[in-house]
Amino acid sequence: MRALVAYPAMIMMTLLLGIPVIVLTLFGVRIAPDGVLGRAPRIWSRVVLRLSGVKVVTRHPEFLGTRTDPRVYVSNHVSWFEIFGLASVLPPCRFVAKKELLSLPVFGRAAREVAGIFIDRGNRKAAFEAYEAAAQLIRTGISVAVYPEGTRGRSYELRPFKKGPFVLAIAAQVPVVPVVSWGTREVQGKGQIAVHAGVCELTFLEPIETKGMTYDDRDRLVDVVWRRMAAVLEEKGIHSAPIQLGDPCPTS
Repeated sequence: MRALVAYPAMIMMTLLLGIPVIVLTLFGVRIAPDGVLGRAPRIWSRVVLRLSGVKVVTRHPEFLGTRTDPRVYVSNHVSWFEIFGLASVLPPCRFVAKKELLSLPVFGRAAREVAGIFIDRGNRKAAFEAYEAAAQLIRTGISVAVYPEGTRGRSYELRPFKKGPFVLAIAAQVPVVPVVSWGTREVQGKGQIAVHAGVCELTFLEPIETKGMTYDDRDRLVDVVWRRMAAVLEEKGIHSAPIQLGDPCPTS
């Protein structure tokens, strides 16, 4: 029954916030990250979460960062609702997402302006260009959130990471903040239509500095982040298959 509330709420909030964003950008008006429309992803997410009966709990919020302290957040991915959860608590931030979302009416265009950086997962060159655009945003003080597993999983078991997000962090020389999401699979798992009330628990881990790192350090950074996140899931009884440093891994 929650879906009967959640989906209309998504549509309503998309129209209320998305249309003004589109209209203003068509007239060349810049959307300030700290303005009402710049904070549209946070407002949208908080309303949808509340109406869906989902409570967001943050662990170690001291690692969140601030508007003047941009970071690259990397999270595991089992549900759309951890995206909403992260968007509801992060400082001004863009989410790296698949380009297919651009085709959604109103949502796609508005998200491109204030919330998303869209990549073509089947085009390596286009993916690199999208990450370069993300690096430029980070240099202006905007953080970036990425799901390095690439797509939603059906269990909490941590899957291999793609390297693009870590190359991005190194290029921008900003910290990587690992985030472990828990509880969202029970709210709405992959392939499910139903939405259930529940808790979205977000555990922020200590930032990993990338200053001084180069492109050649990307495998080591992937390995460190993966193992730290897997250790948190291990405490919850989730055993992830270990990865080997240097294993082939797609860029995006």
